[in-house]
Amino acid sequence: MSQIVFEHVTKIFDPDELVLEDISFRVEKGEFLFLIGKSGVGKSSILKLLSRQEDATEGKIYIDQQDISQLKRKEIPYFRRKFGIMQADMRCLRDRTAYDNLLLVMRSCGYSRSRSRQRIMEVLGRVGMAHKAGRYPQELSVGEEARVLLARALLTDPQILLADEPTANLDPDMSWDMMNLLNDINRQGITVLVSSHSVELVNIMHKRVLTLVEGMLVSDEKNAGYSAKALDIFEERRVRQLREGRILKNR
Repeated sequence: MSQIVFEHVTKIFDPDELVLEDISFRVEKGEFLFLIGKSGVGKSSILKLLSRQEDATEGKIYIDQQDISQLKRKEIPYFRRKFGIMQADMRCLRDRTAYDNLLLVMRSCGYSRSRSRQRIMEVLGRVGMAHKAGRYPQELSVGEEARVLLARALLTDPQILLADEPTANLDPDMSWDMMNLLNDINRQGITVLVSSHSVELVNIMHKRVLTLVEGMLVSDEKNAGYSAKALDIFEERRVRQLREGRILKNR
């Protein structure tokens, strides 16, 4: 059975901002896939819907055959431990060292101090940052801080890694380094979903690619590069016309 299932998912932010429309796809355990498209097409929203940071307006989302809309509020924190999450708005706290940033996560999950230290040093070593555990974020390069954020996402031994623009603000060498880390993590059996604007990296990685245009899924290709549809103004017009036609038909 598929690990992730989207069934006709629509997301509307109040009052009438349509972000995603009728999105359906399946992801098998251990897959690596990219979500691509222009800013504002819904890539980040898909990742947030998966981890119940947002709720779908219509449709169903299943994780390991569980309808996540049926989760009780008290169950959501435990459910989110299935995920490692890298987001631009979840940066390191500037007044804590790399180690202490990760310790905060471990303690909030109820781990003992000794177990926390063992796990923190393990994941920092996994991303090549164990030797800088005592450094503050402002003492790290942009690429080094990105590695710490990846380590933080791996702390709870997640089944699924959600990375929202993980190479944003990184130079080409650091971006390629990050992609190699993500690829290594995927090879260890973790399902990886990455939103990205990087045409070059998507082309080089040659993974499964889901292309979003105007909030709709317009292509789903395996072993693919960056789809030209993501940047095609004529594809945008086609999607808008389809949407307008449905609206008129339903009036």
